[in-house]
Amino acid sequence: MRNLKGKKALVTGAAGGIGQAIVARLQSEGVMVGGADLEPSQADFSFQGNLMNAEYCDGLPGRAAEAMDGLDILINNAGIITRGPVTQATDGDYQRTMAINVEAPFRLCRAAIPILAAAGGGAIVNTSSCWGMHPGPNHPLYATSKAAVAALTQCLGMEHAHQNIRVNAVCPNEVNTPMIRSGFAQRGLDPDTAIKELNASVPLGRIAEPEDIADVVVFLASDEARYMCGSLIEVNGGKPVQ
Repeated sequence: MRNLKGKKALVTGAAGGIGQAIVARLQSEGVMVGGADLEPSQADFSFQGNLMNAEYCDGLPGRAAEAMDGLDILINNAGIITRGPVTQATDGDYQRTMAINVEAPFRLCRAAIPILAAAGGGAIVNTSSCWGMHPGPNHPLYATSKAAVAALTQCLGMEHAHQNIRVNAVCPNEVNTPMIRSGFAQRGLDPDTAIKELNASVPLGRIAEPEDIADVVVFLASDEARYMCGSLIEVNGGKPVQ
């Protein structure tokens, strides 16, 4: 039993491919979900806004707790992929990547932890990446940002375990989402062909679907992961970063 029924969760990036799967999976377990995104989501409550806005991030856990009459789970799922060598990266590329991938989770964790602690504990699940643990080529900004999320997760996992707050991270490799497909299209590649080629590179025979990641996220948020703090769980189908 996952013992999630009646819990209240805040999910960022709730309208994206993985975010939608997380929201649906949590709802299927009886969780009330607040979704944060630029766009409306299928969450029970929608908190539209831009994660590059510090004031929005700082106030989001409190708004969610007020709207849902409590907060038990924070899932920092939102993120962007910035590609290309460092010599071609602009200041704007750096600022946007770090604001969304690192600063937003930092601010949300900082604001949510006192709320969770006052309620007797809870769970935070961050989204890092296999690329943050094993950096690959041509993604220095992305890999650096996800490495920061991994380090933040491990630090908070140790520092807040005594408050019964478990902080862990899921670390996917490639996932079949609109974001990865639009990235292929922007580079002039046919998304279906590119996905097929990626599938052939994975020992399990395919890249992840959003539901594959959502299942691990929900596990980490549940009591079934009750003894896990600061863990970085790679979900990669056996494929190393290349």
